[in-house]
Amino acid sequence: MKKLFNIVLMTAAVAAMVSCGNSGTNNVTTEKEADLQKVMAPYVNNTVIATYSSMATQGLILLEKCEAIEDAVKDGDDYTQLMKEACDAWKAMREYWEKSEAFLYGPAANHNIDPHIDSWPLEYNAMNDLLNDANRMAAIEEQGGSYVGLLGFGLKGFHAAEYLLFDNGQPHATNLTKAEAIYLVGIVEDLAQQAVLLEDCWAGTVSEAKKEVLDYEEDSYGENYGEYMINAGKAGSIFVSYQDAAEEIISGCVDIAGEVASLKMGNPYLSSNEEEREYIESPYSHNSTKDFADNIRSIRNAYCGSQAGDASISDFVKKHDADLDAKVRAAIEESIAKINAIQNFETQAKGNSDVKAAIDKVSELEQLLNNEVLALLAK
Repeated sequence: MKKLFNIVLMTAAVAAMVSCGNSGTNNVTTEKEADLQKVMAPYVNNTVIATYSSMATQGLILLEKCEAIEDAVKDGDDYTQLMKEACDAWKAMREYWEKSEAFLYGPAANHNIDPHIDSWPLEYNAMNDLLNDANRMAAIEEQGGSYVGLLGFGLKGFHAAEYLLFDNGQPHATNLTKAEAIYLVGIVEDLAQQAVLLEDCWAGTVSEAKKEVLDYEEDSYGENYGEYMINAGKAGSIFVSYQDAAEEIISGCVDIAGEVASLKMGNPYLSSNEEEREYIESPYSHNSTKDFADNIRSIRNAYCGSQAGDASISDFVKKHDADLDAKVRAAIEESIAKINAIQNFETQAKGNSDVKAAIDKVSELEQLLNNEVLALLAK
């Protein structure tokens, strides 16, 4: 997640892709490269693409629920159950997003998809102005996500949808205005579109059902980032070696561990002013600690593999330093346990000893990955 007033827009000059299939073999000349080559296909297919695919699927489900809410609001029908179902769908989509935050490099950064869908705080005044602007609301009703996607980061994404769906951790009372219902659908359509683009960027294609949420031929970025990793060292790949790709994977883990410790938990823990609430991860749904734990699970999946038997960077580390691998694995599990022990983060984060314990453990994990795992990969 990117704090709106602390976003660093990331760009990358990506080399033109030379046609090459995954069935090709790289000029692997060392045992180290051979070991790391084994990691890439399971990481790309079973961790990254599988996560983004599930996220995109949940995005389509959330969109369907919100469209039903809009219809109910316009018809004057009760939508209590639909609101609950939409909140559940938001949480399901949110889970996959948080489990993707160890790989925010590549497409999520290059195309600004991360800040596009996960910036905060909301721009409340601008949102109210928008909802009261008949011409702009008519445009949103007609164009949906295509219009919302052009709005500022503080007016769209997960947290704009969260604001309209939740109230103090519960499904919002069924008193949405027509404008709010229309806006909700536009936000979620844009959210679903961005999720589909993430899957498309890593896999090179998506299902026909997912293409329908986009103007696919126009909106697709036409890249296959997964092939860059699987074909590291080949012509067309942006990775010069499998070591280079492995270091990118671990750097992604380092980045999200640092963000969870210092920003997501650290700022609310230390804050002593009225802006404290603006630092909260998911203040309306009260999903914050779930978000944090899923961020650490994203590290676990990236480091250990998502499926039993997957070759992983953990295997490589264990082969060369079994004690370090054991320490990293333990720090991952202990970080999740410490986060799960936090109660009422949204209202009691400041100075909370359980929050401090979680910060310390996640910081330990960050240091292990940054100082020791990356150093081992570089040898």
